[in-house]
Amino acid sequence: MFKKTLILILLLPLLALSQKEKNPCETLGSINKLIQENHYRPKPIDDSLSVYAFKTFLSRLDEENRLFIAPEINELKKHEYQIDDYINAHDCGFLHDFYTAYSKSITRYAAIIASLKNEDFALSSDEKVVFSKKAFPYAKDEAELKNMYKKRILFNVLRDIAELSTNKDSLSASFDTLALSDKPKVFDKYECKTESYQMTEDEFNAVFYSVFCSYFDPHTEYFSENDKSEFFSTVSSDNLTFGLYVSLSDKDEITVDDIIPGSSAYFSNKINVGDQLLKIKYKDEEYEIACASMKKIDEIITSKDYKSALFTFRKKSGEIYNVRLIKKILKDYQNNVFSFKLKTEKSTFGYIKIPSFYSTFENGKSSITNDVVKEIYKLEKEEIDGLIIDIENNGGGSMEEAVRLSGLFINDGPLAIMNNNKNDKEIIPDEIIGTIYNGPMVIMINGFSASASEFFANAMQDYNRAIIIGNKSLGKATMQRILPLNSNNDEFLKLTLEKFYRITGKSNQYNGITPDVEIPLLFDKQMPRENSSATALRNDEIRGVLKYNYIENTIYENAIAASKKRIAESTDAIEIENLNTKINPLYDADLPPVLLQFSSVFDNVNQMNSLWKEIKTETEKVYPITVELNAADIKIQKKDAFMKTNTFERIKNIRQNFHILEATNILYDINNLKP
Repeated sequence: MFKKTLILILLLPLLALSQKEKNPCETLGSINKLIQENHYRPKPIDDSLSVYAFKTFLSRLDEENRLFIAPEINELKKHEYQIDDYINAHDCGFLHDFYTAYSKSITRYAAIIASLKNEDFALSSDEKVVFSKKAFPYAKDEAELKNMYKKRILFNVLRDIAELSTNKDSLSASFDTLALSDKPKVFDKYECKTESYQMTEDEFNAVFYSVFCSYFDPHTEYFSENDKSEFFSTVSSDNLTFGLYVSLSDKDEITVDDIIPGSSAYFSNKINVGDQLLKIKYKDEEYEIACASMKKIDEIITSKDYKSALFTFRKKSGEIYNVRLIKKILKDYQNNVFSFKLKTEKSTFGYIKIPSFYSTFENGKSSITNDVVKEIYKLEKEEIDGLIIDIENNGGGSMEEAVRLSGLFINDGPLAIMNNNKNDKEIIPDEIIGTIYNGPMVIMINGFSASASEFFANAMQDYNRAIIIGNKSLGKATMQRILPLNSNNDEFLKLTLEKFYRITGKSNQYNGITPDVEIPLLFDKQMPRENSSATALRNDEIRGVLKYNYIENTIYENAIAASKKRIAESTDAIEIENLNTKINPLYDADLPPVLLQFSSVFDNVNQMNSLWKEIKTETEKVYPITVELNAADIKIQKKDAFMKTNTFERIKNIRQNFHILEATNILYDINNLKP
């Protein structure tokens, strides 16, 4: 029901495909061998694996239990406790059984939609549509499944009409005409699903490889060669891109979430945030979004092999237009370090945003640490009174860069403890002599701050080098490496090999980092943290480092206390908390059933739209933060069109971030409070 703003690639299942792979048991055997020999905590192949793989595989294939019917699941259950035995015996015939059942379900789906389309279809019903946080039980037979689709289609038609206006009377008066126009469009979307559901048997098997890997932990993954290239592009500061960030709405529509300044999409002067992507044409092949495989759409958008394509969009006004986009190598708008000055009446603070811990593997010329050093030099020339480092939404990347970055702010001493599958413990030292910056620091984290970000925040918190503010981090304290699966180097595993611990011997694995000052954030409870994964490695402790140079700082203690008091009394913080009390029940509990009549659906839609308007108002609130470029960047911007197009959006984002406002308040206190 609700729009979830997630980058498209995060919504897609890992359907890695090796074109040369013919025998799935050979691949599974190679995967298992590599895992058993190298994984941080390998698990035996036993009934636990079988049960997990059986349930998870079915969930990946049919997330909402709306393809299979109960008799088919009952037939497949003969494999539920046998998958481990099959794998150990190198007999993967069970996968063909699943594929046969899946293919049958897709054929039936197409037949049901075609049948409903040709039948009389009442546009009102005394039945109700039910929404649940959990998947519904499988339909007992085809008739029940057909009725479920009939209710869904009717709800979609009624919802589409309800979203056209806030005037119920006006819509009711023209309801028959509007329904006559919208009903074929809804059926077209359902018919197109048939193609997106279809998979080759090799693609189907690759879904199972992904499920098998996830049994050992959520970060062990199977990669094809193309997947590997895409993974490295996410931890590189240079990216080949059309310049679009998109998301999938609750109506399975792909809409534009953001446009990268300096990109082909940006300079088209046609595309706006909120425009719906209808189709993509590459050479002579045209892909309708509603019908095409999401893997193919993702491949066109993200793969370096697709340099140019013709995109078709629809604006909210209904206007349909085409635009040809060409991929350009850009310093990634979302992925590259940048800085600003934040000014108050009596102070100037530096702000550095680190969106990811990237390293350009191909040439070694660009890395997050080198870029942070450059920004600090620029800011110190401005005589800053404190430094904010923002690693909110930073999902990690290169652990080597996390070690180097930590060393910039600690004079000497251990940073963390690494432990491998043989329980060989290695103390990770600060290899950088001295520090680059000694002034007061605030580090911002949230639920999407993970892995390398947590490594850095851990070190700063353990040494009391900075005050950590925001929200509890994701809780990933494991390290992965990509290893080849075969001699052809066309298949790989991203494998969890080590776990890192804080120098205290504690770990943020599973639990996340608790900030020194917690600040309310919209949707914080809905962020998918590590402890939401059934196979995540659990938290534990080891013996810590006995001696390290902890920095006593009573001013920090006083600033933390003052910040907590300020947050408790802040009307802005209270508004965010109050809005979360409206948001959380929508995700924590089942929603009330909706009667399949226009009046009821209209009331439901407008109630939800009213909440989203409140959320939009809150997220667009501008806080009293004065943001300026440093002198060096002012000069660069005059010659750099790409940087110039970025600056406006970045300043807007800073001024809309309540956490940054509080970070400046804390730094002001540090400079003015007495110990």
